[in-house]
Amino acid sequence: MASDLPAQTSKAVQHSQLEAIASANEKMGEAQVIEQAKEATEIEHTLSVMECVKSYPMAIFWSIMVSMCVVMEGYDVSLIGNFFAYPTFAKKYGNYYPDIDGGTYTLTAPWQSGIGNASGVGAFFGVMLNGWLVDWFGQKRTLLGSLIALTAFVFITFFAPNIGTLTAGEVLCGLPWGVFASAAPAYASEVLPLQLRIYLTSYTNMCFIIGQLIAAGVLKGLVNNPTEWGYKIPFAVQWVWPAFLIPILIFAPESPWHLVRKGRFDEAEHSLRRLQRKSAPINPKATLAAIIYTDNLEKELTVGTHYRDCFKGTELRRTEIACFIFAAQVLSGGNFAYNSTYFFKQIGLDSNTTYKLSVGGTGMALVGTLISWFALMPYFGRRTIYLWGMATMCTILMLIGILNVHTSKHSFGMTQAVLTLVWTFVFQLSVGQIGWGVPAEVGSTRLRQKTVCLARNAYYIVGVVANALEPYFMNPTQWNLKGYTGFVWGGTAFVMLVWGFFRLPETKGRSFDELDVLFAKKVSARKFKSTVVDAFDESETAEIVRNARE
Repeated sequence: MASDLPAQTSKAVQHSQLEAIASANEKMGEAQVIEQAKEATEIEHTLSVMECVKSYPMAIFWSIMVSMCVVMEGYDVSLIGNFFAYPTFAKKYGNYYPDIDGGTYTLTAPWQSGIGNASGVGAFFGVMLNGWLVDWFGQKRTLLGSLIALTAFVFITFFAPNIGTLTAGEVLCGLPWGVFASAAPAYASEVLPLQLRIYLTSYTNMCFIIGQLIAAGVLKGLVNNPTEWGYKIPFAVQWVWPAFLIPILIFAPESPWHLVRKGRFDEAEHSLRRLQRKSAPINPKATLAAIIYTDNLEKELTVGTHYRDCFKGTELRRTEIACFIFAAQVLSGGNFAYNSTYFFKQIGLDSNTTYKLSVGGTGMALVGTLISWFALMPYFGRRTIYLWGMATMCTILMLIGILNVHTSKHSFGMTQAVLTLVWTFVFQLSVGQIGWGVPAEVGSTRLRQKTVCLARNAYYIVGVVANALEPYFMNPTQWNLKGYTGFVWGGTAFVMLVWGFFRLPETKGRSFDELDVLFAKKVSARKFKSTVVDAFDESETAEIVRNARE
């Protein structure tokens, strides 16, 4: 009797899948639909990047448009961090200290922590809310509603009469930013074929850089403006993006995976047709069959759709990976070496040099992203890129700390500044990209949105702690560590390097159903790349379903 269990379980899996698929493809035989799902998966593995680009231009376009929402969060994060060293902003919202540098205005460390964390706190709740909103309304309506809300919240920051009101406005603006940051990579992973997944999920990171580059340029142009418009205009620029994106995203197709989870198969097929050319090598019906097959496989693996399900069974491991890989963007030293204008000021560089270096650093980040796309991602796996990048950044941070002994000499201060730019370049070659791509693909499809939300919130939680500590590390009225701060973040980067070696699996080239099987079989991280699986193999499917139910 026990020997019949795998076959019986497999039949139950197949029957459940066939019923769902058949309801979406009434004119086709059940066996033919299953065969199409398998064929679609096999063809998707064989397509090259250029073939995918030619076959799915609209999927690329809509993914880019959704990710463009993230530009605003990247812009604001850079804006607030750089405002600490911005003369007119410090005079409006800071206090005067006659004993520092012969008399200067600056924000106290508590207020630096408070306003630096404000949007992150709002984004934390925005991310959690997004996990439910997408289930109820879908990606499209959630994004549109968030853009409208952001338009209203920017008024608070623009007209803020004091730092308390400004902080409250940043918290409210953080709510839609959290939605954008968690929705964009999830949407990209659901509308794109396998070979384009990492490029467009990590494109979200490029949108952050674009926002930072815009912020650096705006601040550089207004740094010598002695009036209140020197800091008001940068806030007002944030109104441009909703005005640009809302009219476009009204016409965006909904995620076919979301529609399948809701049982709206006809709409899912229509969405798939909008995302690809008629000449694409995979028929939309076949792609739909593959989506339904994967969704039903996960149902048989008892994968739920609630936040609590992210912490059950094999989903716990997938959630851990997504959370740690996102948190690594902070723990690799981002609060110190990225947006480092305040650090530049503390080591004695003037405002003009500081902002020139800031723009140059953001430009290097953009170049690093492009090099990662064309020279690293096509040839190396996510795990390899992460480990080498983290090791290099750890070394750079330690070197900055060592050089701090000699910062009394301007040449060494400038060397430290240049090393932060090198760190930025390496970050965008590696962890900056992988940190967005892996969370969007490592979670099961039924929990993808919530896995991304939890991962992004792990980033925000760690970021709140880092934002609270960093001003104390750097502020001359507090610990005043200057370059010695490199030792602190170099240590956390080393911890993340060790974690990655033992826990980060290789997901490059794996379809979602293959990842389901690999995680269900509890394959170790270092064996993910070499393990051969077949998600359509009846005996293998039966085995993992039985193990999941036990």
